[in-house]
Amino acid sequence: MRLTETKPRRKGRAVDILLILMMVLPLVAAMVLKILFTPEGTGGVEIHGAMVYYAQEGADISQVISGALIITEAQINSWLVMISITGLCLFLTHGLEVHAHSTRQHIAEWIVEKTENLIRGNMGEFHLYFTPFIIAMMGLSVFSSFTSLLGLFAPTSDLSVVFGWAILVFFLILAAKACCGPRVFIKGLTADGPVVTALNVIGDLATPVSMAFRHYGNVMSGAVIGVLIGSALRGLSGALLGALGEVFPVLQIGIPGVLSIYFDVFSGGLQAFIFAMLTMLYVGGGFPLEDWLKRHDKKKQVAEQGA
Repeated sequence: MRLTETKPRRKGRAVDILLILMMVLPLVAAMVLKILFTPEGTGGVEIHGAMVYYAQEGADISQVISGALIITEAQINSWLVMISITGLCLFLTHGLEVHAHSTRQHIAEWIVEKTENLIRGNMGEFHLYFTPFIIAMMGLSVFSSFTSLLGLFAPTSDLSVVFGWAILVFFLILAAKACCGPRVFIKGLTADGPVVTALNVIGDLATPVSMAFRHYGNVMSGAVIGVLIGSALRGLSGALLGALGEVFPVLQIGIPGVLSIYFDVFSGGLQAFIFAMLTMLYVGGGFPLEDWLKRHDKKKQVAEQGA
């Protein structure tokens, strides 16, 4: 009996180790790439975007729209973060039981319950099927911002990455508004006259732009402020202790870490929450629930009469 009991345990531990490696190794790979491709610094303040790991011969970053193949640090880090999150999800849900006994299952259930409560409060009970999407969106945004704590370029600091998320949300909003057919969609868009129709179209097109710039602007501004303050503290250390010769920048000890907790942890988490909340409000607000229920009841009556 002992031999038969230890085999599943060993197998479970082996799977756990593999999943932990799946979480850690992508981040290690990102740090290795950062070290290998980072050019030698000038020693001054350096604020720049994502490094280009590969560019098609003769192409630059402005030619991406025309089809030129360019691989940037933001793209690679995004994929590596997604792999790490996948490993984390598999780790939290490995060995699920009907009655939770493990801490990780309690954590997984807590995340799902809290997200469902958010969706109930902002979208309604009908939209609980959005739970996996909202969890994935918040997780991707949070962990992307947290990569800056490892010295990596945060994908949320790249406008193209966040704008891609916003475009996805834009199509979800359109799908929610058009779920009852084109007639209901056009009626809702043009019900209040041509002037309001034009404003509605502009508002719909502006939604992904405002969401992307809000998220990107707050994360990127935090990174820029952190670099500027760190450089200022370095200069202040030299000014105060310069008479002693070349000294270690003591003012850079501790203070940048406290600022990082705010800009990277608090602000990154807050922006992820705001992005998810806006997604829920826009999708839930655009969904014509009453029209959908009427259409559903009509289909049900027709099916019953045909039977």
